[in-house]
Amino acid sequence: MAPSSASRARSYAFDDRNIRWRKFEGLENFVGYVFDVDEKRNVVDFILKFDANKRIFLHRHLALTNTFVVHGEHRLYEPNGDLKEIRRVGSYTVSPPGSPHTEGGGDEGCVVLYSVRPDGDGIFEVLDDNLNVVGVLTVRDFQNAMEEQKKA
Repeated sequence: MAPSSASRARSYAFDDRNIRWRKFEGLENFVGYVFDVDEKRNVVDFILKFDANKRIFLHRHLALTNTFVVHGEHRLYEPNGDLKEIRRVGSYTVSPPGSPHTEGGGDEGCVVLYSVRPDGDGIFEVLDDNLNVVGVLTVRDFQNAMEEQKKA
């Protein structure tokens, strides 16, 4: 019997040296880069690099979100801090707008590619510890971030 393609597969390390990672003002434990904002089709593509064993702000996705784990282990947490899900490198997920959560990297951090398809302008609601909305990240916010990247 011939070996399966999975047994012959090689493992490759993700080289991110050519990505100009940017910190987002007021947001901790990750950096990112916006690849594209297609306002006509309402699609936002970006990549985030999460710090190892750290979580980002509590939030809720307002849009259909496709993710692909490029490097490491992507961890999602319930609002109370309980581990909800682990997405390993190579995981592709399509998620409808959903419940409040935090997310972050595993022991070696992680890199996740996002493709978001909002119905309107809202992409994420930023929440406080009581699940109250304290801000909304919009398509325009990502467009502005992309324009800032070009200036840098």
